[in-house]
Amino acid sequence: MPPLGVTISGVAWRIIGAQALKAAAPDGSTLFLTHDHTISILPQVLRNPGFDPAKDFVAVAGFATFVNALAVSGATPARSYRDFIAWVRQQGGRANVGIPAPASVPQFLVQSLARREQLDLVAVPYRGSAPMIADMLGNQIPAGVGSIPDFIENHKAGKLHVVAVMGRTRQALLPEVPTLAELGITGFEEVPYYGLFAPAGTPRAALEPISAALAKALAQPTVRDRLTAMGLAVGFMSGEQLAQRKRAYTEVWARIIRDSGFQPQ
Repeated sequence: MPPLGVTISGVAWRIIGAQALKAAAPDGSTLFLTHDHTISILPQVLRNPGFDPAKDFVAVAGFATFVNALAVSGATPARSYRDFIAWVRQQGGRANVGIPAPASVPQFLVQSLARREQLDLVAVPYRGSAPMIADMLGNQIPAGVGSIPDFIENHKAGKLHVVAVMGRTRQALLPEVPTLAELGITGFEEVPYYGLFAPAGTPRAALEPISAALAKALAQPTVRDRLTAMGLAVGFMSGEQLAQRKRAYTEVWARIIRDSGFQPQ
């Protein structure tokens, strides 16, 4: 059965995929395209995920990073982070904030903001971003945390409003939206990543052609433009660079998860 008591959701599929990669022959014929949640977060929030990225996988190459963001629904009068916090205080200091999955970066971000602002912000888990955004559009929930690719189309249409982003710099697609650091909320500068992973023990000779092919694909303007339009920051990372980013990101979130008091399930 999938961990965390979920059905076959996005989280469960990631676990199944990671376990399948672990069991695959290390010959370069099996790869896993995934992001930070599988590689850096799940091993810290599950007692027995069935895989250990540090031992079972090898980084092949990365192709993009992205950032998570806080967005508010059109039902709130807020058009900025400070507006949203003020609005919550006017509602008695309590508000629900949607998250795409339990025990995820969005959940820990909501908890951190709640502690900082001394508010009762309740992270409400959904089975993915789509139902969360549907409830935000339907004004069933006043806010949500997800990735910019999740929010960008509705933000541009004025149906939702992204009010803060993680990361070190503002995003090209959302130049008007400040980073959390600009708002005085530090500790969320490391950004999530997308990359390819192979089973541990896969020979370098089998991985180098794959890495080179990915670099060649990312050099194509049409590929870069398509990924950029989705809200991703496109950039090739070698296997070593992806592994380094994974380690740095994992260390940051290990501290945040530990400080939250969360107990692995």
